[in-house]
Amino acid sequence: MLKIIKPISNDSNLIKQSLKSDRRAQQLLFDKYAPKMLSVCKFYIKDLQQAEEIMLNGFFKVFTKLSTFKNEGSFEGWIKRIMIWESISFLRKRSKLVFVDDMSYFEEAEEIATEPLIAIEDLQNYIDELPDACKVIFNLYVIEEYKHAEIASLLNITEGTSKTQLFRARKALQKMLETNKKKYHELS
Repeated sequence: MLKIIKPISNDSNLIKQSLKSDRRAQQLLFDKYAPKMLSVCKFYIKDLQQAEEIMLNGFFKVFTKLSTFKNEGSFEGWIKRIMIWESISFLRKRSKLVFVDDMSYFEEAEEIATEPLIAIEDLQNYIDELPDACKVIFNLYVIEEYKHAEIASLLNITEGTSKTQLFRARKALQKMLETNKKKYHELS
């Protein structure tokens, strides 16, 4: 007799089936969210292979902790938080996160020129060049829209340190954009 397999479509059904160790459902969840979650990891980890490894470790946690998901908020958001935490944990283990709480960085910031426009890939490359601590806070604040209090709690730092690191990141990006602008005008 031919076995009929019911299609599993929405996250709720995929989660239920995954909790029953249904490998097909787990694969469907992975396939659905892996590309987005690799992008999240890549925001924090410059090296693609390391970002992929972090993502895979994150999905291992997703499937081992799936029973803790309470269907409060989006499932994608829950996975994303796991990926962010895995990325930060990786950087901490590699001792690459050194947070500086130096208020002397708060000088008057110059306006960032909007001309010429830069490609998204170039902007991501500039962000990748930031020191890891600055990059983490920049991503959490600008990309993930966390508040400084949330960042401070997540990273076990002060809000002032979070603000200082964000300011340092913005200043460094501003310098990179200025350099890009000069190169653009030299080519024109």
